[in-house]
Amino acid sequence: MTTESDPSYPAHWEADVVLRDGGTARIRPITTEDAGRLVSFYEQVSDESKYYRFFAPYPRLSDRDVHRFTHHDYVDRVGLAATIGGEFIGTVRYDRIGADGRPASGPADEAEVAFLVQDAHQGRGVASALLEHIGAVARERGIRRFAAEVLPANTKMIKVFTDAGYQQKRSFEDGSVHLTLDLEPTAESLAVQRAREQRAEAHSVQRLLAPGSVAVVGVSRSGAGVGAAALRNLRDSGFHGHLYAVNEAATRDLLDGVRAYRTIETIGAPVDLAVIAVPADRVPDAVAACGEHGVQGLVVLSAGYGESGPAGLARQRELVRQVRSYGMRLIGPNAYGVINTAPEVELNASLTPAPMPTRGRIGLFTQSGAIGIALLSALLRRGEGLSSFVSAGNRADVSGNDILQYWYDDEATDVALLYLETLGNPRKFTRLARRTAAVKPVVVAKGGRHSPAGHVVPDTRLPEATVSALLRQAGVIRVDTVTELVDVGLLLAAQPLPAGPRIAILGNSESLGILTYDACLTQGLRPLPPLDLTTAAAPADFRAALTDALRSEDCDAVVVTAIPWVSEDAPADDLAGALREAVAEYPGKPVAVVHVELVELALALSAVRGVPHSAPARSWGPVADPAHRGPAGPLSAAGDSIPSYPAAERAVKAVAEAVRYGQWRRAAADDDGRVPEYEDIDEAGTADRLAGLLADVDPGAVLTLTDWDARELLAGYGIRVLPTLPAPSADAAVRAAGVLGYPVALKTTAPHLRHRADLGGVRLDLTNEAELRRSYEELTDALGKPAELQPVVQAMVARGVDTVVRSVIDPAAGAVLSFGLAGVASELLGDTAHRLVPATDRDVAGLIRSIRTAPLLFGWRGSDPVDTPALEELLLRLSRLVDDHPEVIGVSLEPVVVAAEGVSVLSATVRVAHPPARGDLGPRTLPSY
Repeated sequence: MTTESDPSYPAHWEADVVLRDGGTARIRPITTEDAGRLVSFYEQVSDESKYYRFFAPYPRLSDRDVHRFTHHDYVDRVGLAATIGGEFIGTVRYDRIGADGRPASGPADEAEVAFLVQDAHQGRGVASALLEHIGAVARERGIRRFAAEVLPANTKMIKVFTDAGYQQKRSFEDGSVHLTLDLEPTAESLAVQRAREQRAEAHSVQRLLAPGSVAVVGVSRSGAGVGAAALRNLRDSGFHGHLYAVNEAATRDLLDGVRAYRTIETIGAPVDLAVIAVPADRVPDAVAACGEHGVQGLVVLSAGYGESGPAGLARQRELVRQVRSYGMRLIGPNAYGVINTAPEVELNASLTPAPMPTRGRIGLFTQSGAIGIALLSALLRRGEGLSSFVSAGNRADVSGNDILQYWYDDEATDVALLYLETLGNPRKFTRLARRTAAVKPVVVAKGGRHSPAGHVVPDTRLPEATVSALLRQAGVIRVDTVTELVDVGLLLAAQPLPAGPRIAILGNSESLGILTYDACLTQGLRPLPPLDLTTAAAPADFRAALTDALRSEDCDAVVVTAIPWVSEDAPADDLAGALREAVAEYPGKPVAVVHVELVELALALSAVRGVPHSAPARSWGPVADPAHRGPAGPLSAAGDSIPSYPAAERAVKAVAEAVRYGQWRRAAADDDGRVPEYEDIDEAGTADRLAGLLADVDPGAVLTLTDWDARELLAGYGIRVLPTLPAPSADAAVRAAGVLGYPVALKTTAPHLRHRADLGGVRLDLTNEAELRRSYEELTDALGKPAELQPVVQAMVARGVDTVVRSVIDPAAGAVLSFGLAGVASELLGDTAHRLVPATDRDVAGLIRSIRTAPLLFGWRGSDPVDTPALEELLLRLSRLVDDHPEVIGVSLEPVVVAAEGVSVLSATVRVAHPPARGDLGPRTLPSY
């Protein structure tokens, strides 16, 4: 007898999922307490669906059937249910079978699987989600294949299996289709899973941003308060759908000119989105009413949740559970709201007063309402509009990941700006950001190094520099401030991407030109000598100079500098017009303007407030005609604003970020990299070895392998660690050298001296017994007794550059591959580079070249270049090991000597543990808080 409170109940199989239409469902194991739910579910299934499931008319379940389908051992017999509002909408079960097709136990690795989905919920992707989750459960229980019998007429279920991406076999036997699915994840099955995830999560956000009807719950009769403000903003924005006000004490038909109701249940029409603005203690009743009415999504403006302490955090968790139980998505709580400027929607369900932002090409996501206000104001002042805006508050459900899924294929959004206080799931975020950055820029400002109140996310041990490196690996433009977020976003929204780092500088101030030149050098750009037009320059002179620069093949972008004129003969409008005319004539390169005390010029340059409704969507894809478009970007629409900046450093920073992003885009388009296959990798043997090593290790415990076990484990992936022999005495050291052959190295392995050659614990190039004995005596006299030093002897290898290669599992980011040079200098300066696992050949090539000391690998000051291809192969093999085997939670190879030919791993430390039940490669699931 198993219930949800039973210790054997596999609670980690529970998951919330987003379905194909954007709604949510909860998947959980079926227990003995579900008999009533199962019978009720079956009664609502059509006779045709019952026939497809049982291959015969089967109008009702017998008591024996109910007992069988609700009693499982969660090993050989497992049943899962998809639920909404606590009621079943779909079920799946597997039964382990032997080679004869009869019920069996382990080590049999095949199971028969069968589904049943309520007719009203067919076509929502319920069966596909259940297949992902039952497949993960089966793999966890040692099952490698599913077998299914399906009637030929049941084309929907056949499609569920065939579209899953697994390797499969099909045959026709005894009037039914026999399917066998290999449950080992493949590149195709992973691609299918992630494509479904993107479509579902994007649709769930689209339902929030483009509702056909909105109800505001909590509108005061006096017109004061948050609810009334939200209602006015919705009304005044010109929202195209139906709008309702809800106040339980309403005594008249209208509130602020909007149809009013006492409860949401009394609205005699569907409600797609509800904005909740009642006190936190009344929110559960409002959510229940919305769920019962069939509302699709909520924006909860109410405060008093995670930001208010432990009690509020518990209230927030319960809110998420309640919202998802009804199949809804949630923005908030403590949210500022959402805006969609699409002409067919014009939704302002936020606390931003009218007029709402004009239509533009920038999508904006913030976790902070205050920062959201600041960003909206900054964009408005500088003449830029928005496509959509989401301020998610405590981000308990809908997060930046969901918004990226929506923006990925949103034609109204050209540039994605995100202000994040936490990354939530960094591994998923970087995966989504990388895919999105391949088609449009993603700019992120991350505030704070610690999780603020209300944000429940896994802690990360990674320093900020590492997080930045991982974001840049994904093509994300990481900026430090909200000012830079706006600066970079404006340039990317209005201008094409630069083809390279060559920057032309022109203007009417020599000093300002020099400042701009210096700023370019600081940012790693290649500025041309500034062109000084002198303070006597007229708008026509600016136009001529800018035309020449845009026409020239010697530059990739232009920075125009301007200071006030002494005379009044050249108004700002004339200069702005002159610059626009030049850009319109030669639109292939980005232009930024630096102005000093020329507010009128800035206003004139940004005179186009947002994008007209007829403006075409920007294409960041391949460019057909480089003569008229940027190398990786679009032709600027006629009349687009030219971004202006009050300081040279800000303009150049924006241009530099565009240059780096353009370089990343071109490199990704040319070669996105691949994860090589190596024929000598023994994946199965390594898995068996790990299973044996962990057989007696408790869950949650970490095992550090012995040197022997570490060498054997790494050898399975072609990583050879140079052997060492213990030397507890001088005589033992001599015997070890005789085995290894001279010359040898003598070194200590005591923890306080390990990898510390600077402390004198290493003696190299010992060519005979006399040198070895003398070095042994010097070592023990200077540092301590042999028992304390734990000396070892190792054969010498070819001289080269000492490096360090590591991989660690971060609780939030997952597996991270790290590289740097060995030594205290690199450690002190933090000169280490990082990439997410699995790393591609392109990733590791960039990894070893991204440290500041990389020139030492490539022939610095006349030294011989080392074998970087062999180093890259070592990194790729280690990446494969930790990616294939999540049990390997830490590897440190130190030092790795990279010589002119080949690499030598002199020492290895490996830590292993039982892996988590699910990871980023597991089935689709929403974060659980």
